[in-house]
Amino acid sequence: MNTIAQGKYVRHGLYGLGVVTESDAERTSIDFHLHGMKKFVTKLMVVEMSNEAPPPKPSTKRRKKVIAAPAPVEPASVQA
Repeated sequence: MNTIAQGKYVRHGLYGLGVVTESDAERTSIDFHLHGMKKFVTKLMVVEMSNEAPPPKPSTKRRKKVIAAPAPVEPASVQA
């Protein structure tokens, strides 16, 4: 297989839709929507060109840590 132009959309049998990020005669890197970045040996990879674009990646929302407020301290009773 020849090199694929950067930015082209491809479909892989196992990983689904992805966009080519880098390709040369030896290696091709593809960023898949659900599986992330994968590298393939260009001569051995089996992909088909796709006209559809993968959906946007889901944003990873980070939850803020909830810090528990310290328990109120009761004043010590003063004995006279």
